[in-house]
Amino acid sequence: MASPRIPGSRRRTDTRPATHEGGARPPDDPERPRATGADEATLRAFRLPPLAAVGALVALAAVSLLSATTGAAGLAFGDVLATLVDRLPLVDMDPTLSAGQEGILFQIRLPRLVLGMLVGGSLAMAGAAYQGVFRNPLADPYLLGVSAGAGFGAVLAFGFGLDLGRGPFDAVAAAAFLGALVAVAASATIARGAWHSPATLLLAGVAMAALFSAAQTYALGQLSETRTREVLSWLFGRLNTSGWREVGILGPYVLVCGAVLLLHRRHLDVLRVGDDEARSLGLNPGRSRLVVIVAASLLTAAAVSVSGLIAFVGLVVPHVVRLLVSHSYRVIVPLSALGGAAFLALVDTGARTLTAPAELPVGVITAFVGAPFFALVLWRGARRVAA
Repeated sequence: MASPRIPGSRRRTDTRPATHEGGARPPDDPERPRATGADEATLRAFRLPPLAAVGALVALAAVSLLSATTGAAGLAFGDVLATLVDRLPLVDMDPTLSAGQEGILFQIRLPRLVLGMLVGGSLAMAGAAYQGVFRNPLADPYLLGVSAGAGFGAVLAFGFGLDLGRGPFDAVAAAAFLGALVAVAASATIARGAWHSPATLLLAGVAMAALFSAAQTYALGQLSETRTREVLSWLFGRLNTSGWREVGILGPYVLVCGAVLLLHRRHLDVLRVGDDEARSLGLNPGRSRLVVIVAASLLTAAAVSVSGLIAFVGLVVPHVVRLLVSHSYRVIVPLSALGGAAFLALVDTGARTLTAPAELPVGVITAFVGAPFFALVLWRGARRVAA
């Protein structure tokens, strides 16, 4: 008599061993689970697409050359490219730029270009980090009040004449960091338990921005008229440089804090599913959230200390990456750094050429771009809720 068959079981018809070396199933075993098309698509969504990375780098290179060749003193594209390539090791070319033109390129335009890329990349990375850690697509250094807090700290440092630091050890950056940390902590405390609610967190950020803006106004009233004009010009957002000094201040913060955010971008994907699920996956959500918030706040503060208040970069760039490429922060964070650098370099090129010989504040242009974008995001969210 044949033995009864257990429902749902399957009789082995081959004589191959069930296990391979070390107890693993042979790779060609037909019973081994295979990845479905949906699984492969999900895995691809969490990887940085090479085409997107190459496209971002090409866009950044194109904007850089446009910025270097555009201005009151026109520099030919070929001459600028030849001069830059001639500075590479083991390369010997015959650049045709005069000594004066080289001075314009290396002492005015390139420092401003590099500073713009660093500031744009910093604000965009910080915005992506805040959106991930608060699970809120509207989180942004400007909307959370972080920029206003950093601006207040920097205004105090300017007012006391502490803008005399050397390299990254600058009192303005330190004061801005303290202000940024207080602002983000206050916003998070007010909206505690509802971080995933766009309205609650946004209103908390608006309250903090209003408070620190009022404090800035009061502090400005205590300064001399000349000093007030200087600080107001800085608050509007600008990338004027006195050589490479500002790049030397911001660069180390970008390297350290940017590396921290890149190393924690996988944590941001895990935090999206909630704290309980994150703990079950072996992640300490409190520690990861603290590290990301501190790194993003320090990055924002350092950017504000050298450029003033530049709004909406941290909102627009991560949203565009999310819409065009992927919803995974493993992709959003690095592409936001490249996209933010290209975006702000392009905006700065427009700021110094649209009304030449006058110059527009960079923060004014980013507000003109970001405010309608923010309104569109809110409108789309309201439509989804209504539907």
